[in-house]
Amino acid sequence: MKLSFESRRQSISKMQEQILDLLIIGGGITGAGVALQAAASGLQTGLIEMQDFAEGTSSRSTKLVHGGLRYLKQFDVEVVSDTVSERAVVQQIAPHIPKADPMLLPVYDEPGATFSQFRLKVAMDLYDLLAGVNNTPLANKMLTKAEVLEREPDLSPEGLVAGGVYLDYRNNDARLVIENIKRASQDGAFIASRVKAVGLLFDDEGQVIGVEAKDLLNDTTFEIKARVVINTTGPWSDTIRQLDDQHQTAIMRPTKGVHLVVDESVIKVSQPTYFDSGEGDGRMIFVLPRENKTYFGTTDTDYNGDLAHPRVTQEDVDYLLRIVNRRYPKANVTLSDIESSWAGLRPLISGNAASDYNGGNSGKVSDESFNHLIDTVKAYLDGEANRAAVESAVGSLEGSVSEKTLDPSAVSRGSSLELDPNGLLTLAGGKITDYRKMAEGALLKILDILSEQHQLHFRMINSKTYPVSGGEFNPANVDEELETLAELGVRRGLSREDARYLANLYGSNVPKVFNLTNKYPFGHKLSLKDWISLQYSMEEELALTPVDYLLRRTNYILFMREQVDQMVDPVLQTMREYYDWDEATTQKYHDELIATLNENDLKHLK
Repeated sequence: MKLSFESRRQSISKMQEQILDLLIIGGGITGAGVALQAAASGLQTGLIEMQDFAEGTSSRSTKLVHGGLRYLKQFDVEVVSDTVSERAVVQQIAPHIPKADPMLLPVYDEPGATFSQFRLKVAMDLYDLLAGVNNTPLANKMLTKAEVLEREPDLSPEGLVAGGVYLDYRNNDARLVIENIKRASQDGAFIASRVKAVGLLFDDEGQVIGVEAKDLLNDTTFEIKARVVINTTGPWSDTIRQLDDQHQTAIMRPTKGVHLVVDESVIKVSQPTYFDSGEGDGRMIFVLPRENKTYFGTTDTDYNGDLAHPRVTQEDVDYLLRIVNRRYPKANVTLSDIESSWAGLRPLISGNAASDYNGGNSGKVSDESFNHLIDTVKAYLDGEANRAAVESAVGSLEGSVSEKTLDPSAVSRGSSLELDPNGLLTLAGGKITDYRKMAEGALLKILDILSEQHQLHFRMINSKTYPVSGGEFNPANVDEELETLAELGVRRGLSREDARYLANLYGSNVPKVFNLTNKYPFGHKLSLKDWISLQYSMEEELALTPVDYLLRRTNYILFMREQVDQMVDPVLQTMREYYDWDEATTQKYHDELIATLNENDLKHLK
């Protein structure tokens, strides 16, 4: 089934007509991953999301499928091992989304530095061993100070002693969510955005048997009943749990991360770069090239404000500009240079301080354990010890490290799968890279409940090989496959650049997009590329507003901001005609778009 406005209407209707096997509250990456696996495994699955898909957190990351090299500072090998193995899985099931983009890590001799030259080399070698890329062209490389500056001549040479390059991957976070959602819909899941869970339904024994839901498009309420209800709402996890007036104990500790975008002429970087803040706060900062822009972040601060609207503050901007201007002294970036921005919340679990990039407690490894590990790794690299010896040395590390002592309910590092006394499941925390593994762990629990309590039995799919929508091509031959797909667009009248852009955006679904060229009204104020992309986003990706399309189905607002102003009216009018909006609705979505652009542009600070 196409994921469309009509399928949304049908899904809402069908969810009221039957008892679902599984109802998922939350349409970010966690809920999307559960929906895909559940629907593909044959469960009658429903998913509701109170905003647009990925709107809350999953479109606001640093946009990497990263390997977590920084955890090796504390030799938290388990975290890195989990992460790089899952990253490889994401490459297999969504080959059009992650793209290899080696990361440069310059080493500065300064107080509080994360890595010394020696520690970085040891960490990168361990990292490559875990990722299975040692002795390949993707293996890490140590660089001298001169070689670092040759790659990035605008980096500050002051205190720079060396650097390293290691494998990492860029990501399109919102696209990863929507491709999971589309696959779930294709496999029979009932999917509806702009539907909010406003209450929980209970049986006579006080067990959750569904939700009271509100359709935010028409302000109507209805009930959805399900044998299992899972809460995958990220920062809102406690909000949903506390719909039960038994006042469940809070488990979340959200933190805010901010990213800023400038034109590449302001800061030009040849490759992604990752360095210590230099502030003595233990944070590291990314500076990343993307679509002729450069973006940088992230902050990592506790957050207690409006979960739906985290804002970039003057303090956030001052912090990031101070760091970036220290590392790139010729850039002199100012507030007026910032073209776009975003603030997102990380749904961290209370008591587990490790976040995607900047977390981890200050646990220390004893000198004896540290030296033993270093000696063992040296022996391994010299061919004098095997991998088992390295693993043994890692396992015998003494002291506390970042994510070694997690709640046993975790299904991946930094995540939590909790079953409340009322029967509500909550899957929270984790990292975007781990989403499939988290979903797999949750589905195992769901299947146990369905078997034990309802005598319903299902066989799980192998989610390590089950592709998301758009991912149905050979992951070992991505560039050639996408080029072949792009050629189809060229034959339909698109420029090669535009055809490649669409092929990379939609993967194996792009022929459906190209087929829409037959309907293109020549003389339209949108280009052929943008018109067919917008049509597809409405017909098959449930883009209901201009912001959905310009911010989350594409990256126009973030990385092509200079093109957006001329697109506002034609996008709005095209959507008005497609959805048959009246004047008041059209004005509402126009105002929403302008407000989003003002927030993105930091108008409140400028």
